[in-house]
Amino acid sequence: MNPQDYEVDIRPLAEKDGGGFVATVPDLPGCRSDGATPHEALTNAYDAIACWIEGAEELGRAVPSPRRAAA
Repeated sequence: MNPQDYEVDIRPLAEKDGGGFVATVPDLPGCRSDGATPHEALTNAYDAIACWIEGAEELGRAVPSPRRAAA
């Protein structure tokens, strides 16, 4: 599966939480990342998705298919 096929939600972090942006992947429980900019958060999220999928496969766990259709 391609990490870019998964929906990534990006939202700003409050300054008290360090600022920047957090990226979460609704289809993959616990899969999240962050970055100083929305673009950096997205790029880091794609890396986190790839690692999440790799880890699940190594453990023999099912990998959910992305809900959104690939463009």
